[in-house]
Amino acid sequence: MNPVLQNIVVTIGGLIYVFGIVAIMDFVVKKGFPQDLSRKVVHIAAGSWLIFWPLYSPDHWTKYLNITPALIWTILLLIKGFTAKPDDQAVKTMTRTGDRRELLKGPLYFTLVMNIMGTIFFYSPGALLSMGFLGWGDGLAPVFGKRFGKHKYHIFSDKTIEGSIAFFCFGFLGALIFSLLFFGQINILLLVSTAVVTTVIEGFSPKDIDNILIPISAMIVYYLFL
Repeated sequence: MNPVLQNIVVTIGGLIYVFGIVAIMDFVVKKGFPQDLSRKVVHIAAGSWLIFWPLYSPDHWTKYLNITPALIWTILLLIKGFTAKPDDQAVKTMTRTGDRRELLKGPLYFTLVMNIMGTIFFYSPGALLSMGFLGWGDGLAPVFGKRFGKHKYHIFSDKTIEGSIAFFCFGFLGALIFSLLFFGQINILLLVSTAVVTTVIEGFSPKDIDNILIPISAMIVYYLFL
């Protein structure tokens, strides 16, 4: 297939994937699905959009169209964060409290990270590590922390040891799956080191800022291993 056409087709697939997940979660939230869980499903699914990367032809600049879903959501979050009404489905699905201004924090930072990973670090192992721990680890840590967390600690925000363990395990799993999917092999020492560092960073991070600090710390660990 022509590289340009191929990359456009894959981009359409990515758009259907990302917006389809959001639409599904909007629907199930209306039916009573917990709002906090819907946020995390969207978080994990969005962070896994890079599974489309191997389908792109690397021989043409249109490979950078992979960020199209993230770029559109960046614009939508900016608009909705300033103008959305309380009954807006994005507010219901992606915020903790129903305050539209939350969209301008964690969710917006997340899409900005996606844009950076899909351009500057496209197909980089560091990007796979970053999105594994940011998408899967940070996505599931609060779920386990809220439901099973009995041992709390507070640095800049409330966290639990159980949530941190979940971050380590699921972030490791996400990064492992991405690494095997892309390259068919893993650097176990790199994965473990990244898991340790990002778990500590997540434990220290204030709310929402972890969406920035986690990928930065993962990239630092990656480049230290080069």
